[in-house]
Amino acid sequence: MAAKIQLARGIDEEATDVKITRSKDGDTSVAVFIFAAPNCMTGENAGNNEILGMYMIDEEGEMVTRNVNAKFVNGKSSGIEAIHKLNGEVEWERFLRFMNRYAESNGMSLNKA
Repeated sequence: MAAKIQLARGIDEEATDVKITRSKDGDTSVAVFIFAAPNCMTGENAGNNEILGMYMIDEEGEMVTRNVNAKFVNGKSSGIEAIHKLNGEVEWERFLRFMNRYAESNGMSLNKA
């Protein structure tokens, strides 16, 4: 199973950008996902979908965040930002495994700051 992200169930998305920060002690981390033109808000899907969160799905299961914000300019969608908070080493390691799978599936690469 390829790793995928969905904002509306059944519609796969490709993140435009992902920014990850981690505290010095490693206890808390935050991943910010940017979707410039999400599939769930464009074309035939526009206006027909209920976005209740961001679902990160892979062979290990599903991780969910409800912190999802749509951005609009002059009444038109200009993207979605989703924030996923991670607590502790176990959640961090699970997230990294997902991101490695997602990056492989979508041709993404890591750029360190």
